[in-house]
Amino acid sequence: MTELQQARDMLQFYIDAEKAVLKGQSMTKDGRTWERANLAEIRTGRKEWQRAVNRLSVSSNRQSPALARFE
Repeated sequence: MTELQQARDMLQFYIDAEKAVLKGQSMTKDGRTWERANLAEIRTGRKEWQRAVNRLSVSSNRQSPALARFE
């Protein structure tokens, strides 16, 4: 799994967690339960992972500079 894919997966988790707690549900991942009381933490995590996805997407879309040969 690439770093970008991992960041996308984590972003999706935080999006799903935010949706669940806004519906009054809870979510459990890796033994931790996320609920309404964690909403601020969930939103902070979502924003951090969104920035990571944006950063990694930009860096993966950059092309190598072209090299010119002068003879």
